[in-house]
Amino acid sequence: MRLIISFTALFLAVIFVQLGSGGVAPLDAISGLKLGFAKTEVGMLGSAHFLGFFAGCWAAPRLMGSVGHVRSFAAFSALGTIGIAAHMMLVNPLAWAVMRMLTGLAVAGCYTVIEAWLQSSVTNETRGRAMASYRIVDIGASLGAQLMIGVLTPSSYASYNLLAILCCAALLPLALTRNTEPETPPAPRLRPRLAWDRSPLAALAVVVSGVTGAAFRFVGPVYADGVGLTLDQIAAFLALYVLGGWIAQLPVGWLADRYDRRSVLIGLSVAALAASALTIFLSGAGHQAVYIAAAFFGFATLPIYSVAAAHAHDFANNSERVELSAALMFLYALGAIASPILASVLIEAFGPSAMFLFLSTVHLALVAFGLIRMSARPTPEGRTRYTWVPRTSFQIGRLLRRDREE
Repeated sequence: MRLIISFTALFLAVIFVQLGSGGVAPLDAISGLKLGFAKTEVGMLGSAHFLGFFAGCWAAPRLMGSVGHVRSFAAFSALGTIGIAAHMMLVNPLAWAVMRMLTGLAVAGCYTVIEAWLQSSVTNETRGRAMASYRIVDIGASLGAQLMIGVLTPSSYASYNLLAILCCAALLPLALTRNTEPETPPAPRLRPRLAWDRSPLAALAVVVSGVTGAAFRFVGPVYADGVGLTLDQIAAFLALYVLGGWIAQLPVGWLADRYDRRSVLIGLSVAALAASALTIFLSGAGHQAVYIAAAFFGFATLPIYSVAAAHAHDFANNSERVELSAALMFLYALGAIASPILASVLIEAFGPSAMFLFLSTVHLALVAFGLIRMSARPTPEGRTRYTWVPRTSFQIGRLLRRDREE
């Protein structure tokens, strides 16, 4: 409890950032459909978010070095608030894409500041408890953000203003904290090829994870609307996907630490294929059946990034860990940028189930490549511990580095 109290300002900032930014993605999808946007235009909004997210990951450490943590956080929160609040002032898909780039940039920037501050505040003795608390706060706020869609009115000034207020409220905890602002950590070099050099399978797996997660979270509301779910049911659909992934972390982590991680990745992708088929099969069987399919899909797909990261770090030395984490996040962002617009184009052309046929294809490719890689080299004897890795900022690699080294 004392540990949680000492990080109250950081954790409150995480909650407000998640509630504000996490709610805007499904609200944009539902509002865009109501306002007559094409499904491809709705998908473009998700791609724009990740373009901004990557820019924020790149720019945030440099801004922190110039003006410090608190001022950087204030700047990013302000950009996010502007991006959310301006939606109903200019109803145009291209304008909304620019606004979503601002919110993506703000999310990456805010998390970079929070995680850099957290990294400077933990010790080796408190790191494990701090990270566990951080993950609980982050996933709880993420669930809350999805459930908010059930009470927000689409294409409404009030709905976007509420999310903008939450994003702006994230300024208060860090602005009022008495904790000393930490020194700025050096920005990691971005070497995307490092991930491929250490593990081609892990590199492909994080791309597949980006494709899958971005499609479901940013175009999933379009699918859910297409199969007849109401607004509150869409909220539950998205929340159960996140909850399924959270529940999976313990059993998947146990498997990944005891068996060949390539087999675990292949097993998860096979489960993703089954979940996609189940989702298509149950799409007309009522909302409860769709809920079950969403939870199973989250269970099968959300742990893939963490297993892939653990597998890549098995082949890295301690001096490479921060840059390898950044390289993996870069590859995740590449998949996430391309995925929403591709998924929305397929839904526009072939109907809601086409999104899961698309996701099945990428997971089938991962299964095939995993089988090929299993014959290429043996399982490493010395392995890093499985760690649930948030895809929040390049700084997360510093927070998890000690766990990898041990």
